[in-house]
Amino acid sequence: MATPTFAHAVFQTGQLDTMKQWYLDLLDGHVVYEGHNLCFLTHDEEHHRIALLQLPVPVERKAPNAAWMHHLAYTFASAEDLFQRYVELKEKGIAPAMPLQHGMTTSLYYEDPDGNFVELQIDNFSTPDEATAYMEGPEFDGDPVGEPFSAEAFLADLRSGVPAAELTTRTWARAHPLESGLDWRRP
Repeated sequence: MATPTFAHAVFQTGQLDTMKQWYLDLLDGHVVYEGHNLCFLTHDEEHHRIALLQLPVPVERKAPNAAWMHHLAYTFASAEDLFQRYVELKEKGIAPAMPLQHGMTTSLYYEDPDGNFVELQIDNFSTPDEATAYMEGPEFDGDPVGEPFSAEAFLADLRSGVPAAELTTRTWARAHPLESGLDWRRP
């Protein structure tokens, strides 16, 4: 059976310009086409990865208790790359809604202006097989969501030379709890 690859996501919105700028900032992207209540964005070699559709009627923000896609995810090559983007976004006034140590990934969840989440992450294991083995183990089974953590503490420790292998553990995350914000483990 042929295996497809992910191409793009399309969001309907009532605030095209705001959403466009948010995704341009988040992904360090550029507009490929804009017109006729549509905007196509990309951040890599693909012709578009995000499309925005401005509806001609009022649109309500997604309700947190509605059934809908929870998030998109993008992977960075290293903790340094992920936290460089964190700093760049912070300078633009975009802060993560929740940093989360899943165990197999270290993740920063951002919430777009319409209430959609985007995960920026790094893989904590060198291979998919190692990550899968972790997910099949007792730590993940005991808490498949993971530990919220302080992004500022992570950045400070990373800059001070603490190895990424130490920072990308639940033990480190528990010792550096989230100051405030979302925690999906609690109602």
